[in-house]
Amino acid sequence: MTLDPVHFEGITRLFRRVERGLDRREHREFAETVWGEFLDPLVEGDVCVLEPISEQRRRTVNVEDVALIDPPFPTRHGLDSGTINPTTYRNGLVVDVAQAAMSAVPSDLDLHRARTVVQAVHSNDATVVFEDEPSMFDDGYVEGRVLHAPRVNRYEGTVVHELALYTAESEHALRQAGVVEDLLVLDGPVYPKGMLNWADRSPELAQLLDEDRPRDVVENYLRLVERFVERDVPLVGFVKTPVSRAITRTVRGQRGAAPWVNDAAFLSDVLERRKRTDDGYERRTDALSYTNWFVSRGGADRRVSAASGQFEVDRALPPASYEVTFFAVYDPRDDALYRVEAPRAFTDDADLRERIERQVLSEVAARRGPPQAVAKADELARVSREETRALREAIGQAFDVDRDAGYNERRWDEE
Repeated sequence: MTLDPVHFEGITRLFRRVERGLDRREHREFAETVWGEFLDPLVEGDVCVLEPISEQRRRTVNVEDVALIDPPFPTRHGLDSGTINPTTYRNGLVVDVAQAAMSAVPSDLDLHRARTVVQAVHSNDATVVFEDEPSMFDDGYVEGRVLHAPRVNRYEGTVVHELALYTAESEHALRQAGVVEDLLVLDGPVYPKGMLNWADRSPELAQLLDEDRPRDVVENYLRLVERFVERDVPLVGFVKTPVSRAITRTVRGQRGAAPWVNDAAFLSDVLERRKRTDDGYERRTDALSYTNWFVSRGGADRRVSAASGQFEVDRALPPASYEVTFFAVYDPRDDALYRVEAPRAFTDDADLRERIERQVLSEVAARRGPPQAVAKADELARVSREETRALREAIGQAFDVDRDAGYNERRWDEE
């Protein structure tokens, strides 16, 4: 034990002093003001950051009732990509490995076996050459390739991680698109937002977005939208831990303050329902709460908005068709806020919006978490700690070099 009881009590006493300065009631009142006065539309300068599709409103649905409805989409597919996280070796190489997998509900074991594996490698040694041609293994179920990441002076881990992750996910989605009949749900956003955020992280990363490798990844996602629009099959993204700050940042700029750490915290205040008790108030947990759909053009979503024109990629659809739209779902049982995204090409259809809502709400209610297809895809694509350790050692043996691991990394690997 590292904390004695007296230490623990002292720390909690300090936090009680902080809590006295926080008034949750004021936060909720301000959230109501922002919801009622700022979002129809939310404008920053000359940019429309957020605007409702159709009527702006909040709705609730009884947890038990919605959990029992017939699924609007008879079959569902999920997609996810997992990595070993960036690993540095003593010869200067920085490596990450990602595998992408698609799930099916009902299950399809052959589909579950299929993988796309991408190994991204960064080296500042111009003499290092990597074979870039894809290769097949596991009787053709797995396609693997090595990518030479663009050279940078900083952020090597960021570049190899997101290049491997999003290349594997987008290529696997394109390879398997034909098997999806009713609905595809990505585990996460519908676009590679981690990569799109490079534009705001540093000038060096921003320049990389114009290079072939990152641009190819973005193009893959645009082609994915076009493929699913052509086949009339909706494509959505289920974001389990939304971290966007477009609303809070814009409100803070206009009002000088916004108490929420991100948009998810704001929307949780907007959607949480409370009831009076003998001791005050408590959260109601009998119903899910959710918003209408919004068009989002803030943060990373701005990069694919109709007015952006950042990526010089030929597009088969009108520019507005690629824009990000979303609605938020709040599950009071776990105080969890989920964001459900879809390209505007799908959500301009009111009937389709309603079907997607019912599908997501039903599964969140029944499973108390992500839809089944997302959970299965996450399980298929996840690389365990033991597998990560073994892969890192195998890569080191292939390079005939040891890992450049510091004390903290060795410590956490051992626990």
